[in-house]
Amino acid sequence: MSYSIIDTNFHFPSQLSLYKGKVREVYTLKDDLLVMVATDRLSAFDVVMPKGIPFKGQILNQIATKMMESTADLVPNWLVASPDPNVAVGYLCKPFKVEMVIRGYMSGHAAREYKAGKRLICGVNMPEGMKENDLFPTPVITPATKAEMGDHDEDISREDIIKRGIVSEADYVVLEDYTRKLFQRGSEIAASRGLILVDTKYEFGKTKQGKIVLIDEIHTPDSSRYFYADDYESRQAANEPQKQLSKEFVRQWLISNDFQGLEGQSIPYMSDEYIKTVSDRYVELYENITGESFVKADISNIQERIETNVLNYLKTL
Repeated sequence: MSYSIIDTNFHFPSQLSLYKGKVREVYTLKDDLLVMVATDRLSAFDVVMPKGIPFKGQILNQIATKMMESTADLVPNWLVASPDPNVAVGYLCKPFKVEMVIRGYMSGHAAREYKAGKRLICGVNMPEGMKENDLFPTPVITPATKAEMGDHDEDISREDIIKRGIVSEADYVVLEDYTRKLFQRGSEIAASRGLILVDTKYEFGKTKQGKIVLIDEIHTPDSSRYFYADDYESRQAANEPQKQLSKEFVRQWLISNDFQGLEGQSIPYMSDEYIKTVSDRYVELYENITGESFVKADISNIQERIETNVLNYLKTL
């Protein structure tokens, strides 16, 4: 299990800074250019697990770049190129400090809140009489404040975002509009693959020219939850759990091992055998979400491969 990338420390020409997120590492270069490396780190409950998942970074990066290309006609995005399976290059943006979460179904965090007796999430009412994984009457936007590594994202309402000056009302209207358009397109893409896009999150930033663009990942199994469409109705009718395409299976494994990222809890041991099952599951996610066979990149020396590919790309600019 040594063939994964969990940390980088490159020194690219004209490099100004390096930011390490939960999963991605972002190198800022001159001329307002970013090099974003998707590592194999696994984050759940806002905690980074101690072991990497082979090919996870490649899978996330390649899904995100494909999805950005397939939604660029609807919403502008930051992406310029992908010179390596784990790398995206794009324009420098100032990120909005909120994640735009949109939910078509009452699943995951929303379902856990509902089971706890709450009927209001991020200022949005959830109807009485719902059960887990039921379809909402209309998709609901439930924003979260964007956390730094090690911190927890927090639910926040539209009203509080504007009241606290986190995002101006004018910009927030654009974020909501873009979020709904992306979710609609993502749902259509998912349906064409026999899937249901259950919920997802989008992140946005503003370019130096003041243009709001989509940044980070989109419609990946780390940022989204998918169900299989063919047996959704029968499973709901029988009160059975839905078969999911997301990293919810990791969250459920952690919960079953008494870990939800709470104070005093310890991350359970992940054996090499379990790590392989997670890697295999991510490959399954890729192939189902994209409809394409996954081609594993050479991981005999990932660091060298990434550095060479990025340097060669930068020479073309």
